[in-house]
Amino acid sequence: MKILLACEESQAVCIEMRKRGHEAYSCDLLPCSGGHPEWHVQDDVLKHLGDGWDMMIAFPPCTRLTNSVIWYIRKYSLGDEVIDACIFFNKLLNAPIDKIGVENPIQHGDARKLIRKYDQIIQPYQFGDDASKSTCLWLKNLPKLKPTAYVEPRIIKGKKRWSNQTDGGWNKLPPSKGRGVLRSKTFPGIAKAMAEQWG
Repeated sequence: MKILLACEESQAVCIEMRKRGHEAYSCDLLPCSGGHPEWHVQDDVLKHLGDGWDMMIAFPPCTRLTNSVIWYIRKYSLGDEVIDACIFFNKLLNAPIDKIGVENPIQHGDARKLIRKYDQIIQPYQFGDDASKSTCLWLKNLPKLKPTAYVEPRIIKGKKRWSNQTDGGWNKLPPSKGRGVLRSKTFPGIAKAMAEQWG
């Protein structure tokens, strides 16, 4: 298949799809960090949605959509940016491509008014990665992902904790300029499952 990995600078899923023989390309405004610039289109992905793809897996930016930032959005009156992010998300979800999967964290209520409900929630620890991060999938002509390998958590004061979490349950990555890019990278187990089950 000819596969577009939209908003994927890491090339995690692109590389897994290439291993399975597909003609896969990542596309992002950022240069790729996956080591294969020959498989990367550094451009606005909206310009390439009509380029004859059989499948697209998209990872749109979540900085104005995720539930964890709603306090920031309301504090700084960023409603217009939320609307723009929802429009972009829906353009990907409704692109003229036969098979589509769109990935994002759990979204806040303002975004959910403009974006249809997700089809599935997955966790990295269901796919062999020692990490917790609720990840929603919106699917078109693709099956729900089936878990491949469960990673047992630590139990801290009766609560489940994986390696990317503090004992209090917060993500261990401190605030930094590159935190958003680091947090958005696809976990290897999920990338492999997408390639094996959808490719």
